Amino acid sequence: MTVLLGSQVSVSYAQQSPLLLRSENKITQYHNHLLIAQRAEVFLERAINKFDKGDYRGAMEDFTQAIKINPNYAQAYYNRGVARGVLQDYRGAMEDFTQAIKINPNYVIAYNNRGLTRTILQDYRGAIDDYTQAIKINPNFFVAYYNRGLVHRELQNYRGAIEDYTQTIKINPYFAAAYNNRGIARDILRDYRGAIEDYTQAIKINPNFALFYNNRGVARLELKDYRGAIEDFTQVIKINPKDAQAYNSRGAARIESKDYRGAIEDFTQAIKINPKDAQAYNNRGAARAILQDYRDAIEDFTQAIKINPKDAQAYNNRGGARAILQDYRGAIEDYNQAIKINPKDASAYNNRGGARVELKDYRGAIEDYNQAIKINPKDALAYNNRGLTRAILKDYRGAIEDFTQAIKINPNYAQAYYSRGVARGKLGDLQDAISDLQKAANLFKQQERNAEYRKVLELVKKYQQ
Repeated sequence: MTVLLGSQVSVSYAQQSPLLLRSENKITQYHNHLLIAQRAEVFLERAINKFDKGDYRGAMEDFTQAIKINPNYAQAYYNRGVARGVLQDYRGAMEDFTQAIKINPNYVIAYNNRGLTRTILQDYRGAIDDYTQAIKINPNFFVAYYNRGLVHRELQNYRGAIEDYTQTIKINPYFAAAYNNRGIARDILRDYRGAIEDYTQAIKINPNFALFYNNRGVARLELKDYRGAIEDFTQVIKINPKDAQAYNSRGAARIESKDYRGAIEDFTQAIKINPKDAQAYNNRGAARAILQDYRDAIEDFTQAIKINPKDAQAYNNRGGARAILQDYRGAIEDYNQAIKINPKDASAYNNRGGARVELKDYRGAIEDYNQAIKINPKDALAYNNRGLTRAILKDYRGAIEDFTQAIKINPNYAQAYYSRGVARGKLGDLQDAISDLQKAANLFKQQERNAEYRKVLELVKKYQQ
């Protein structure tokens, strides 16, 4: 199940202002300085008017004329750099900001905008240098801290990003985007409670911004606060009823809270809004499969694959539904495709192994379980399944080794204790077999799996006779 966190860093030039700071949540902050020089001011003023009307090329011509009249006119270089940035001439913008800085080495906003330009050109280290210089000149220039935080985030220096967002907030406690972006960095570092505090503060400042609710909902999902997550995604939908991803996310939360029919309604709504949403079809298929509506689930997975033929998860899921309907060959075809798309998908190997067992291809199944374990040595299910297959081949000692490994990984794995007990019984080791079966019975009882609990007790009685 995929739930999206609004976490993309995006920076660009404004079309109404010389500086646009676009955050991970697409919030902008403006530093409005189209500065009029004392000399050549007629051309500068005319250029500013053209810029405000969206005539950026005309503005550039007038800024250039101002520079011809006064080659030391830092403001004219700076403003022409802004116009070039809006027109995506980033190299030209860099040259102009650099020239403005040469004329005025304390030109804070020029350092900031050159940093912005370097960020767009993915010169992140150079951007950090520029933002740092802007901060040295003016330690209260919160925009530079904020922008440097964005670059740290891009470089995956999340702690450095948090420091910069924190400093931004100290200077400007009402900057909602800084709270949101600090929350994202904390989310990535798995500090979900700290992230929720930040998203909540952002919401207090701007209660009508949907992405803040979305991000808090995602963090609440991580903490298994499904009701809280549902409330947040519902608020996103209230603000933006056409947000397909919010329906998708709320559907995911409803699945976790076992409201499968409600989840299907949400995924259906996401599909109505965006009929090309492969993830919504995949998710609806998963919910239908949980409700044992396997044929409709297969239709959904098939639709997801039509939209996105590279969707390994959809193939894997369709294979699972086909296997339940005993179409093992069709299931294997799907698992083959999932593996072809993603050769590192341990679950696809594990699932294909299960289908091969049903077709009595035990050696092939063991090969699949071997591969799943190679990809994920902590996959208790793969060890358990390989153990079961080895037991079918009467390799009870090998089976016991696998069940033991599964138990090491997951000490509460009731099925592994049960299977090891049975294998030990086959080897005549009744004392250890009974010990394993009693442990399995206790775990089944704790997990309220009553049918398995009664079955194990019957086997214990048999061994004790």
